[in-house]
Amino acid sequence: MKTTIGQLLEDRAEEDSDKEAVIFEDRRITYEDLNEKAERLAYFLMKRGVSRGDKVSIWLPNLPEWIIAWFAVPKIGAVVVPTDPWYKGEEIEYMFNDSDTKAVITTDQAGKYRFLETLEDRRSGLETLETLVLLEGESDEFSSFNFDEVYETGKDWREDEDYLKRKRETDPDDVTFLLYTSGTTGKPKGVMLSHHQIVKNALDQGEILKAREDDKLVIPVPFSHCFGNVMSITLMTVFGGTMIPLVEFDPYKALELVEDEGATMIHGVPTMFIRELEVMKEEDYDTSTLRTGIMAGSSCPVETMRSVIDDMGCNVSITYGLTEASPGVTMTRFDDSIEDRVETVGRVMPDQEIKVVDDQGNEVPPGETGELMVKGYNVMKGYYNKPESTEETIEDGWLHTGDLAEMDERGFVKIVGRKKDMVIVGGLNVYPREIEEYLIEHPEIQEVAVVGVPDEQLGEVVVAAVVPTNGADMTDQDVVDFLYGEVASAKVPRYVSVTDELPVSGRGKVQKFKLRDRLMEKVEEGELKKIVPTEVKKK
Repeated sequence: MKTTIGQLLEDRAEEDSDKEAVIFEDRRITYEDLNEKAERLAYFLMKRGVSRGDKVSIWLPNLPEWIIAWFAVPKIGAVVVPTDPWYKGEEIEYMFNDSDTKAVITTDQAGKYRFLETLEDRRSGLETLETLVLLEGESDEFSSFNFDEVYETGKDWREDEDYLKRKRETDPDDVTFLLYTSGTTGKPKGVMLSHHQIVKNALDQGEILKAREDDKLVIPVPFSHCFGNVMSITLMTVFGGTMIPLVEFDPYKALELVEDEGATMIHGVPTMFIRELEVMKEEDYDTSTLRTGIMAGSSCPVETMRSVIDDMGCNVSITYGLTEASPGVTMTRFDDSIEDRVETVGRVMPDQEIKVVDDQGNEVPPGETGELMVKGYNVMKGYYNKPESTEETIEDGWLHTGDLAEMDERGFVKIVGRKKDMVIVGGLNVYPREIEEYLIEHPEIQEVAVVGVPDEQLGEVVVAAVVPTNGADMTDQDVVDFLYGEVASAKVPRYVSVTDELPVSGRGKVQKFKLRDRLMEKVEEGELKKIVPTEVKKK
């Protein structure tokens, strides 16, 4: 399937005009209606001077208008800049200027987010922004238009030959997507992807999931991330399924929607599934209609995966990927053994190659640890306006993922951790993921994250932050004693922080850079003390 994102929706609307595309609160939007709204918005943007290659940001939570805009912008050869709702003024100013954003589709405010206020406060610093399309509100600082105006202006799109020509000239290999990476170190970089890369990756993932037109997908992951826009919106549209988005994640609401709508699929990062499983211990929800879904976005604890399959009854698949790879690289399949499905991230997806290499770029033998690299149609076009960063990341067509992995003789991949997260304890390489996998098996631990902090004697030592299950009375000593004797002594945490929550991004990922800073401060101030295993004390 080589098509544009806009054409994808148009074809779906012709084939399944009356099929429900989106269910959101009391709104039921058919594919025909979704496409009509997207055409009108696209036509309006063209009339406002948005040209081929111009950047248009979607800065909204998970609302139906986000989906409409996702299909509208590519119809006229423009580029979507997905923008996280939680971004602050400084982040917005940097990103919109760096991307040359010309128009923003947003609203006055939504919950705790004050979109319009943020934009107007930054008016003098926003160099290229000309137009706002607002779901609610109006602006005194920008030329702004509400959706009713947009739809009225765009109603004549069928009669405008310039518009129809623009659509015809849009090529599947054109860049249509510019998503800024999280920027845990340095400024975020804009990843450029084409229509074809996005649609094919969604198609390949959907085929592995055996997606079909009667599927209903609950979407708690943000649309501003690839998990939301490629693996949810685009995937469902490829197969003609129904999207059921949450404005923001709420485990009770997610399970309620599964029950009320008879959802067959649900996506989520591990943290979301963990919280849903905790809720199911307290209240009864009928999840019997669930068939499958995707767990991705960060390391997936083995026990969490088993519980989703056994307790939720959801035959979930693991996808490993990254934005720079469109994003899916490997997936587990339904016919994989249960061990492979819960202990690995599966095998490479179609029309891609992967390899695991050492620091010199040489492939390592099966079972040994190295950096995972990927090559294929899905490797990004590059970082926007950053050729040097692009050259550092893509070498002879191979994309450096930055992830440490092991691959066996059969091609099954285990992600050990991030290359930059590896902790070197007295010269021994320690991978936080391994320790997290051990600790999550403790019946009184709900969430865990492991990082390294400096140590005068060993260079670095391991620190574990754990969130106990409800009602559990867990101590730092319990954590250390649970691990001692099970893993090498260098892997046993020297410090443990028992906490109510871990710092998590809006995308559901544990922000280890923030956690590391927080724990280092506690160690330096003496708030955390080194823990000696009880067995060692006895000696």
